[in-house]
Amino acid sequence: MANKVVCPKLLKNLGFHVRRLNSAPSPLSAVPPLSFTGDFNATTVTTPNLVDTVPQINTVPDKNNIINFDDVKELFYGVPTSKLIRSTLTLQMAAIDPMVDMGMWVMNSKLMEMPIFREVMLGFVKNTFYEHFCAGKDLTEVRRTVSKLSDGGLKAMLDYGVEHATNNESCEQSMKAFIQTIESTKSLPQSSTSFVVVKITAICTPRLLKRMSDLLRWEHKDPSFNLPWKQKTLPLFAESSPLYHTSKKPEPLTVEEERDLQLAHERLTKICEKCLEHDVPLLIDAEDTTIQPGIDYMAYSAAIKYHKDDGPLIFGTIQAYLKDAKERMAIAKKAAEKMGVPMGFKLVRGAYMCSERELASRLGFQSPIHDSIEQTHACFNSCAEFMIEEIANGSGAVVLATHNIESGKLAATKAIDMGIKDSQKLQFAQLYGMAEGLTFGLRNAGFQVSKYLPFGPVDQIMHYLMRRAEENRGMLSTSAFDRQLMRKELSRRLKVATS
Repeated sequence: MANKVVCPKLLKNLGFHVRRLNSAPSPLSAVPPLSFTGDFNATTVTTPNLVDTVPQINTVPDKNNIINFDDVKELFYGVPTSKLIRSTLTLQMAAIDPMVDMGMWVMNSKLMEMPIFREVMLGFVKNTFYEHFCAGKDLTEVRRTVSKLSDGGLKAMLDYGVEHATNNESCEQSMKAFIQTIESTKSLPQSSTSFVVVKITAICTPRLLKRMSDLLRWEHKDPSFNLPWKQKTLPLFAESSPLYHTSKKPEPLTVEEERDLQLAHERLTKICEKCLEHDVPLLIDAEDTTIQPGIDYMAYSAAIKYHKDDGPLIFGTIQAYLKDAKERMAIAKKAAEKMGVPMGFKLVRGAYMCSERELASRLGFQSPIHDSIEQTHACFNSCAEFMIEEIANGSGAVVLATHNIESGKLAATKAIDMGIKDSQKLQFAQLYGMAEGLTFGLRNAGFQVSKYLPFGPVDQIMHYLMRRAEENRGMLSTSAFDRQLMRKELSRRLKVATS
């Protein structure tokens, strides 16, 4: 998703723990998936009474005011007052730097090894940040969250919170969890799920992905280099792509590594076949550049084999803060089009700025990240414009995952100009619990909008929550605009109630 590209100012030594979405491995992220629970044939979920009735969606918005943030009554229709209050308080807590610093320190201290203290802290987190940023601990709770989103005109991206596997056994467990998530969509409200999210690092170990990426980079340097295990794929690199990670010719994969890679392909194959069976697209998240070529290779290889007649089944992720993002996306897109393969992309800003710059500096190379946030914004907007034009010409699909209001407005305007506002191949997305104003504004303007829903036990999701707290820290954080809109709506509702 669209994450801030700002390095943490404090807790440098804890960067391992406060990483953003899909970063380096951590002890908790390697926890095998717990058994899913929940009866999807249970009684229909009911939602709380709403303050306001649903207004008529504006299907032909004013192009000068496509996303309307002025009418907070319309913006927050369907959102219970209790949820607005809880969201405002949670985001306000995350905006207080000392509170976030203290929380980070506590969660990474030996105090968490004390059973009673750990239980108290996890209880506090569950009733604040967890409920705000996560969809639930299991599929039963996820069903309630998805139903509420669907009632409000939003779709869901289901993301079971397991990230980095350590061996084949944990990879198998992750695959089973992903398949169970896919199967659960048949019992959710019709058309309520836009994607199931998979992290390749959960079904193929990061160590093997690093080995594959080194070999793929070397093949790009020397096309005569033979990779006997390589399947048909799309171009993985552009002329501007960073190759400094692989400074010398890597050793070929061992027999055991080739066997593990084959097992990883088989896991992804089972996941893709299940997605086809249940007609739900698969979204593959991005990671850092040390292993991203391996991830792209697996995503593109699967996309060639598995797609629907009317569009892509598999969506890869492009991080726009990388200098080669636009060129790499365009090359892959054009190659897919030439092969007759529909290709989808999720476009985000990026999640590994600090670690990428530190690695490049340590190796004596220029950072692969854009030099300024303005350049990153420009790259994101340019990539979005490219994909919108491709869709208008009948090719491809895109998910614009952004929390940036200006990017949302520019993309919405471009989509209307190109006549594809109602296209099933264009949608916007934001993280659950974040950028609510933009989410509701785009929905009210008639666009397809999804919320990215991480779910799983609270201790397994802890590092995701810490990243969200870090991202929302500071009075000028990305949540500041949401807090302002929520306070305005709460004030309006109070006046109505007391008049």
